[in-house]
Amino acid sequence: MIVRVRLLGLALSALLMLAACGGDGSGARSAEVPEKLDFNAETLDGESYAGAELAGEPAVLFFWAPWCSICRHEAPFVAELAAEHGDEVTFVGVAARDDVDAMREFTSRFGTDGFTNLNDEDGQVWTRFGVTAQPAFAFISADGDIERVDGTFTRQEFDRWLESRATA
Repeated sequence: MIVRVRLLGLALSALLMLAACGGDGSGARSAEVPEKLDFNAETLDGESYAGAELAGEPAVLFFWAPWCSICRHEAPFVAELAAEHGDEVTFVGVAARDDVDAMREFTSRFGTDGFTNLNDEDGQVWTRFGVTAQPAFAFISADGDIERVDGTFTRQEFDRWLESRATA
């Protein structure tokens, strides 16, 4: 009988300790940050941006450079997708290989100023995603699965990703 009481006491103590370590008590589970999203960068406006903000939600990263003619062609399409799907997918531009004024002019001219754009001055975000040329895109599902597309993509490819992978 004494052994049972002691075991019950130990079990209750263990449960209380686990409950105390369980976070904020809301029962909400924080999204695990995929390694590729574990970065800090600066926006074109000079604000700090943490890639971890994208964890747990679908996102599209658009890797571009202001002087890239293909990027100039793709940018209005990306801006259109962001305007149509911005409530369900976060769009982030990742610019590199030029100065900030040229980057700002690009976003204004091609309509991508409606979403966050990063100044990846040292190329750390590009490197993290294995991007070696522009344009490139990283499609990130809500569960952290990342699919990179080098070059251009079509609306059908985007729709396929949105329907099958974005909320996976």
